[in-house]
Amino acid sequence: MLKEIVISIQSYLKAHQFISKYRLWKWILIPGIIYAALFCVGMYFFWYSSDEAVAHLSAFIGIDRWLHHKQNAFLSFIFMMGGIMVRLVLVFFYFSLFKYLFLIIGSPVFAYLSEKTESLITEKPFEFSLAQLLKDMMRGIRVALRNSLWQTVYTLSILILSFFPLIGWITPVISMSVECYYYGYSMLDYSCERHQLSPSESFAFIGKRRGLAIGNGLMFYLMHFVPILGWVLAPSYAVVAATISLYHQNLE
Repeated sequence: MLKEIVISIQSYLKAHQFISKYRLWKWILIPGIIYAALFCVGMYFFWYSSDEAVAHLSAFIGIDRWLHHKQNAFLSFIFMMGGIMVRLVLVFFYFSLFKYLFLIIGSPVFAYLSEKTESLITEKPFEFSLAQLLKDMMRGIRVALRNSLWQTVYTLSILILSFFPLIGWITPVISMSVECYYYGYSMLDYSCERHQLSPSESFAFIGKRRGLAIGNGLMFYLMHFVPILGWVLAPSYAVVAATISLYHQNLE
């Protein structure tokens, strides 16, 4: 799996060279600017809403009053760390919902970009087909909806675990891993659908190469540490990188 993660990381570097060589910037920048704007607004409200949710929950349970009564610095530290972990898991959860919403909205562009990328890699004439685009788009929407459902189930389980002191401190790492896998899965599935793999076949194929999905999603999230520019480039770079990483994986 580590080798596959490395392949995905290298695919992002190749994606940059590929995009520059074939001048695909308009397919990168337009959806990227929309994504960056929505991301800024969404994360602003998500962070403050998660902060309020934790505060209300803490007040409802009575943790603050109990800690004030105990006057124990170690217990205060433990529960403070627990609160931070809960907030991080909630932010990941909110971000995942936002991410899937954008995957649904941007599915026509992502499907087109994936198909055009493969056409350029194989040096075959790119023949635009509205029927194929609509088919890819609907497949992308179904995958996004299904993945959002499963990820919600996993995230709620992780959220419950995050309330437990010490053990809950690892929950952001688990949540991040789940996030990376499902986002990468969505990007890889465009190529799987184009090669006539059914949803179940795609699930099995990517499951055997989960490192490609995790690596793709990991790089997508790491690009968010570069303000504005990373937010603009991340979504479409993920599509191109996923297509490149699957080129030698024998999809037939």
